[in-house]
Amino acid sequence: MELNKIEDILEKYFQGETTIAEEKELKEYFSSPNVAQHLEQYKPMFGYFSQVKQQKSTQNIPLKTKKRNVAWLSIAASVVVLLSIGTYFYVSEKNTASVVAQSELGTYDDPEEALKATQKALALLSNNVNVGIESVQYIKEYEQSKNKIFKQ
Repeated sequence: MELNKIEDILEKYFQGETTIAEEKELKEYFSSPNVAQHLEQYKPMFGYFSQVKQQKSTQNIPLKTKKRNVAWLSIAASVVVLLSIGTYFYVSEKNTASVVAQSELGTYDDPEEALKATQKALALLSNNVNVGIESVQYIKEYEQSKNKIFKQ
């Protein structure tokens, strides 16, 4: 009867469902000389747990931790933030100046110079429109030829 109980507790132990009292019962059972033959394989495991429990550590553990100088770290972070802000404003000021210069590129103070520039731009536009019209003429000719061939 007790053997069945030990086997059930052992099964629960390997599934991680035992209580502390049940684990204590297993340790007592496996430390006794009356261990069943088929459970003999678990005896070293529970014996190891009781041996390790009795061991004492001789290693010194330092309790003092090293303090880092937080003041220098905060000063360095402040310098980085200030440099970043300064760089941002410097670059944005340059971009603003270049945008203003580009917006003034299309203005003329002399009316004759403005007239010449306008005529030049319109001539360029006219040439490009004429090229487009010539292309449309080819398409019309193609349509007429296609209609003659297929007689729709």
